Amino acid sequence: MAIVSTVDIVPGLDEKYWLNLTPQDRFFLSRIRKKITLFSRRRKKGLMQKSLLPQVADAWNLLSDDVKSDWKNAGAECNLNGYRLFVQDKCARIVNDLSGNAIPSLFHQSWVGQLHIESPASELKITQLHPKFYYVYKKVAGTKSQYLPVKINESFALPLTISLNYKSELESISGNPAILGECILGDFYLGDEFGIGDSFAKFYAEVWSLYQGRNITTLLEINLDLVSDWKHAEAVLDSVIGHVVGYNLFIHLYNIRGDLYIDNIRAIHSGQNWVRDPFCKDINQGFTRAFYQIPKHWAAVTAPDGTWYESVYKDF
Repeated sequence: MAIVSTVDIVPGLDEKYWLNLTPQDRFFLSRIRKKITLFSRRRKKGLMQKSLLPQVADAWNLLSDDVKSDWKNAGAECNLNGYRLFVQDKCARIVNDLSGNAIPSLFHQSWVGQLHIESPASELKITQLHPKFYYVYKKVAGTKSQYLPVKINESFALPLTISLNYKSELESISGNPAILGECILGDFYLGDEFGIGDSFAKFYAEVWSLYQGRNITTLLEINLDLVSDWKHAEAVLDSVIGHVVGYNLFIHLYNIRGDLYIDNIRAIHSGQNWVRDPFCKDINQGFTRAFYQIPKHWAAVTAPDGTWYESVYKDF
């Protein structure tokens, strides 16, 4: 087999070249492999047996127009049409050995994030950092499975709107749930302002600004009910003291045990949602090799034994 370092394609042959060949590893030990364009009858039969699409299509055709409309409305919440969301959800049900069809919901679609705490732990805190510059994992348009690291310049500006949909099955172990509100503190946090010693579950943004040589931190908080069916929660921050610089997002469970389910997370400013993995496809995803510079979707700040957070599919 010939080993080459570069390839110069003869002008006029580039279309045929890419029609028949494709990169196999574009970052390490780069090599080219042949595209498989002609399939034998045996291979076609094997592919059809492995595919779930015929089974999913049959299930979709049995749905009434009203149910299909419900799937369309649910898909609009996660940027999918109704059929694509149904295919995604039905495939997940088949893989997880769940019979029947899910009930389409405007609060959660397919996978959701789950934060779990059990004994001996009593606290779990995760964060999504939003510096001015960072990289994200983005699919290459026109390809089946190629991704690229893309540099993002997030120019932060107020107002900031944070929101999420959640379902909670939590229990306080302190006997004194905290009542928290928005607060502004300079340079550092005071424990009493956070209700330390009490129990709470919250989703919040730390927004920092500069004023007369000081770092000012403003908390934009959403206090989550310890026990609740699926619901939407939202908070807005219009102004801060001084010149706004940036923000980070946090989900913090303290002095409680149980499960928190989340989906459709948003941090909207400058006219768009900047949350990475807003639909909770893989909230604990890490990146390696050529994508090492991409930060995790959600990184653990406090995650002792007895805690974990992952994306799951559940039959709610």
